[in-house]
Amino acid sequence: MSRSTRAAGRRAAPRASRSRARTHRARTASKAISLTLLSALVPGSGLLMGGRKKLGAFVLTISIGLLLIGAYVGLTHRDSVLALLVSPRQLLVATGAVVLLGIGWIWTVVASHKLLRPVSMTYTGRLAGSMFVGLLCFAIAVPTTVAAQTVMAQRDLIGSVFQSEGNSKSATRPKVANASDPWAKIPRLNLLLLGADDGVGREGTRTDTVIVASIDTKTGDTALISLSRNWMRMPFPENSPLHKAYPDGFWDPNLGNVEQPEYYLDAMYENVPKAHPGILGQTDNEGADVVKLAASAALGLDIDYYMQVNLAGFRQMIDALGGITVNVNYRVPIGGDYGAGPGSNSEKKPSGYIEKGPNQKLDGYHALWFARGRYGLSDPSRQERQRCTIHALVNSASPQALVTSYQQIAKAGKQLLRTDIPQEILPAFIQLGLKVKNAKVANIDLDKDKNFPSGKNPDYEAMREIIQKAISPKTAPVASTPTATKKPTTAPTSGSTKRPTTPPKTTATPGAAQNLNDACAYNPSQTGTN
Repeated sequence: MSRSTRAAGRRAAPRASRSRARTHRARTASKAISLTLLSALVPGSGLLMGGRKKLGAFVLTISIGLLLIGAYVGLTHRDSVLALLVSPRQLLVATGAVVLLGIGWIWTVVASHKLLRPVSMTYTGRLAGSMFVGLLCFAIAVPTTVAAQTVMAQRDLIGSVFQSEGNSKSATRPKVANASDPWAKIPRLNLLLLGADDGVGREGTRTDTVIVASIDTKTGDTALISLSRNWMRMPFPENSPLHKAYPDGFWDPNLGNVEQPEYYLDAMYENVPKAHPGILGQTDNEGADVVKLAASAALGLDIDYYMQVNLAGFRQMIDALGGITVNVNYRVPIGGDYGAGPGSNSEKKPSGYIEKGPNQKLDGYHALWFARGRYGLSDPSRQERQRCTIHALVNSASPQALVTSYQQIAKAGKQLLRTDIPQEILPAFIQLGLKVKNAKVANIDLDKDKNFPSGKNPDYEAMREIIQKAISPKTAPVASTPTATKKPTTAPTSGSTKRPTTPPKTTATPGAAQNLNDACAYNPSQTGTN
């Protein structure tokens, strides 16, 4: 390099420095604050304007690249996002990434302000600039912290409720053949929903709520089937060791054909494992496996998984979602117990009532009693309210509620749920749940008056026929006139007498699926009694 070239370089360097200095001296404090705000909104822009062009271009490129990648993955790779949301390991990585991005963002704002502020500033200007930068950093740190806590709450929820197939034991769960598409050979997924009534003052655990959700895996259309808590003689599959123990169903023949509360469906969860511990082999929840087997045999469905709901967690979940909206067609009691019978000394009157009315917003406490209340009401009306509560809960799970209250929802979920659904198929389950939310949800009427007027001798064969008729693909209209060879225990025809507690326009013919939007509509003519 010649001497003249070196001299020119030395003259050019001071000129560049003087140019940057003149720019800094010319910039006012208010303008520096405005540019700092711009640098927070567009990370890297402040570094560019402050003279750090290479670093600024790098940060800006990274920022835009991350936004584009996020948008592309979110719009075109939903499966990958769902897999991330239910993988504890990936969620831990995501938490670290969120924290690093937040720290990098704050550093960019601080570095940009140092470059953008005037060389000479008054004490007031420096104080104002420092306070503004502090507010910006706080505004970045808060959502970053909330995001990290939310991701960790999701990881904690997944790890607490859902176990991997290899780390959990079940005597009734099917093997996962293809985790990426577990429904490839399963046209209908049957899910057992258990409501465990193990509150204060109750000994043991009784499943007062037993509902089977039969879901079409292609469309998401769902049929809900409620089982009455006082059913006796619940059968077991012939290949189950429980069938040998109870060949004629779950009851005690020595007591005669009378009501046997300790042999009701709601007592199976507690009493069968006590009487036959370990009879099903290794399992994490023998009571749930017992009810799964019995419900499968009674309804003629292969039940794949169960979800057990603790009522205390249910109340917290409703509150976390901001409540649910239901139609109350008759007064629903809060508490109350007949004890030894109406008028007895042990009878307890309800502490209050949920008054009837359309579109009532219920908090967790009142939603729980809307689903549970039974004093003076029939079991079928209670089952219907439980189905309507589930329907309202699904409709309440909006994206807004999930975003604003997710940590509370996750905390409630840890207390709410117990299940044998393995982690490996959670992405597929979430996709199926999205289908269910936008599909038809219906109720299958099992015809109480004919098939189980009392709990002593339910006609399970007739109920199985009704269910198969309701969920089978509709290829041709079914004749409504019974044939001469039809058994008296088969499903009633469309000309059967309608249930008195059901609105005339929405009465479900036994064997047909009644849309829950109709079943849960406001109809104050209902009484809730038989």
